Amino acid sequence: MSEQPVPSDIRVRRKSRILALTYPDGTVWELPFELLRVYSPSAEVKGHGAGPGTLQTGKKDVELTGIQPVGNYAVQLSFSDGHDSGIYSWDYLWDLGCNQTRYWQAYLDRLEHEGGQR
Repeated sequence: MSEQPVPSDIRVRRKSRILALTYPDGTVWELPFELLRVYSPSAEVKGHGAGPGTLQTGKKDVELTGIQPVGNYAVQLSFSDGHDSGIYSWDYLWDLGCNQTRYWQAYLDRLEHEGGQR
């Protein structure tokens, strides 16, 4: 059972490259496709153990190409680079929304430290 609310509306805004999640209490999270891709909850990105996972580079222009419900607890997102193995639970999407600024800065810092490009 999800601890966070389930979005009452999910919109893909292709021009602005945003996944907009609206919740029953009026909260709206606007999550950029790039953020969703580089923070995919998949094992390919997160890794299989402790640690920072695999740094995702070259995702600045990634597009969201599909969104499929997974039971009553998540969605599976597909991206233009072929990545489609991440299951984004409602809790995970809520966390991304709440911590978007911090996660984005951590990603930019890691890119700089490891010499990657967006």
